[in-house]
Amino acid sequence: MAWAGTMMGNIASAIGVPAEDAALVSELKAGSEDAFAMLIAQYHQPLYSLIARSLPNPVDAADITQDVFVKVFRSIRSFNGDSSLRTWIYRIALHESSNQKRWWSRHKKQEVTIDADLSDDGGETSFCLSDTLADTGDSPYDRAAQSEVREWVEEALRQVPESFRTVVILREIEGMAYDEIAEILNINMGTVKSRLLRGRAALRTLLTGQIPPVDRKPSQSESLPGSYASKESAR
Repeated sequence: MAWAGTMMGNIASAIGVPAEDAALVSELKAGSEDAFAMLIAQYHQPLYSLIARSLPNPVDAADITQDVFVKVFRSIRSFNGDSSLRTWIYRIALHESSNQKRWWSRHKKQEVTIDADLSDDGGETSFCLSDTLADTGDSPYDRAAQSEVREWVEEALRQVPESFRTVVILREIEGMAYDEIAEILNINMGTVKSRLLRGRAALRTLLTGQIPPVDRKPSQSESLPGSYASKESAR
């Protein structure tokens, strides 16, 4: 009924929960499979991205993301609206990531890695993190170049200290406001801003001179086989 929806919206506003969250939570608590499918569709990709960038081994991200949704399903009745639904879910995701990192530290730290440090002789690099990690290439060359840069940034991001890295991910990639980050991590806003500044500085230091130049597309002659390129140049 219309009045019921209005009443739910008014109650939600009174306790600080968005009306759309209140309706979805109500359906989730009632065990609605459609509501749970909607929740997965809305949150799967951002949670997967957050978890993959938070773990020592991103291969585990799919399993941890699934664990998060299982925990959300089992714990939804304990959600009391003290925060937004998104904040509550992200807390669970970061908690599960933290548990996985502790397991990794205990069981995997003795394993040998074949990853090598990357370095290059370049100048200071300036970039937008959210743009760098987004798939926005228009051509095969653009996509290949973007993919290469993304690999460098993802590797550098994993080397940033965890407390700084989490804030950088939530702010620069997820686009969250300072107050929501503070609520998710249970820290004050000044600490959020401080960690963000230090995380950005650490990432910039790691990336300085390491990202290869990818902003120049090959000319037509460069893209031709050797003999044809020579003929083109001679014309």
